[in-house]
Amino acid sequence: MGSNHNNDNLEHKLQAGKLFRHVNSLIVAHLRDNNLNQAASAVASATMTPMSAEAPPNKLLELVAKGLAVDKDETLRGVSTAVPFDPIVTAGYGSIPVPRAASVDFSSMNDTKGPSKNIPKHESRHISEHKNVARCARFSPDGRFLATGSADTSIKLFEIAKVKQMMQPEARDGPVRPVIRTFYDHQQPINDLDFHPQNTVLISGSKDRTIKFFDFSKTVAKRAFRVIQDTHNVRSVSFHPSGDYLLAGTDHSIPHLYDINTFKCYLPPNFLDMGVNGAINQVRYSSTGGMYVTASKDGAIRLWDGVTASCVRSVDGAHGAAEATSANFTKDQRYILSSAKDSSVKLWEVGTGRLVKQYLGATHTQLRCQAVFNDTEEFVLSIDESLNEIVAWDSLTTELVARWPSNHIGAPRWLEHSPVEAAFVSCGIDRSIRHWT
Repeated sequence: MGSNHNNDNLEHKLQAGKLFRHVNSLIVAHLRDNNLNQAASAVASATMTPMSAEAPPNKLLELVAKGLAVDKDETLRGVSTAVPFDPIVTAGYGSIPVPRAASVDFSSMNDTKGPSKNIPKHESRHISEHKNVARCARFSPDGRFLATGSADTSIKLFEIAKVKQMMQPEARDGPVRPVIRTFYDHQQPINDLDFHPQNTVLISGSKDRTIKFFDFSKTVAKRAFRVIQDTHNVRSVSFHPSGDYLLAGTDHSIPHLYDINTFKCYLPPNFLDMGVNGAINQVRYSSTGGMYVTASKDGAIRLWDGVTASCVRSVDGAHGAAEATSANFTKDQRYILSSAKDSSVKLWEVGTGRLVKQYLGATHTQLRCQAVFNDTEEFVLSIDESLNEIVAWDSLTTELVARWPSNHIGAPRWLEHSPVEAAFVSCGIDRSIRHWT
């Protein structure tokens, strides 16, 4: 027993010593790479660390940022480490993948004259179903998880690796279950979902006027660990890229900006004089959080300043008299893709408010569906309600290049594309979730 204890102690000391040496070499490399050579040399000689210590650029900053995010997250949640959590889920979550290069330059003048690209044919597979209409879906920023929300008030969380496994011919170990969590904590249908950019937290907006926070690293938690009570039906939610703020688009005409640490709600100081009408169907932050965009029932697409929360541009009647159902930024934040119940999808230039392109040929007049880019932004996808099809356009030439039967009973009401690969999901009135690759 004693010798085992000594071995453990020795092992512990060796590990601690190894960690010390690693930290010291990161400090030396950090100081050296920031041209603080005198300081680097002093630390190197005091700790007997070689001046030539190798470390990837900014490694120390990256590790500190991640550690702070975890620490803050645990404070935010009042985490007790005794609660069972899933190391597979938490491993690497929030380390944003290298973005796939956006290969599309919408500003070149002659882009509509060239030949259109062919989008590879996608096949779909039923991966789960809710007990009522599947209303919305969202991928995590790293593409590893997918959440879906339903009129049955439940939220399902899928692990994409398991979805892919499920798409393979029948596994030897029997059926794969891609749903790894199911959350029940709303009183009314779920309208929208979003993932925290760094932490294993999922938020949901609901008709019950709440925004709920779920920790999906916990294997047993079914209920939210935090709740924001709004004054209106919460139709859309979007996290700021820092994870410190979130936006709620509601039946109120002004987006509600929340500080998630204090739960304070900020409205623009002049919001009563803004003359803005109409509930918000969708709100989305740009990739840096410097701006956000809303699509409203009054047909307007509005651009808001991410710092002052003031409306900096309103494209009134962006889709005629029809209600705008979705609006989202391109990765470079220079354009906004919008869709509406007038059966059109449009691309707008952020800097000028100018209409740049239109994607026509699909009927959508009934459902609050959205138009989305694929992961490379080379294609735009949406739904044709009358033909019950998924449609795809070449984003540059605007040519309609594909139509696929949706395989849903009745037209799907939501499409969401993976941010990292050629895969998307459709959510149906028939309650089913289909994964397309």
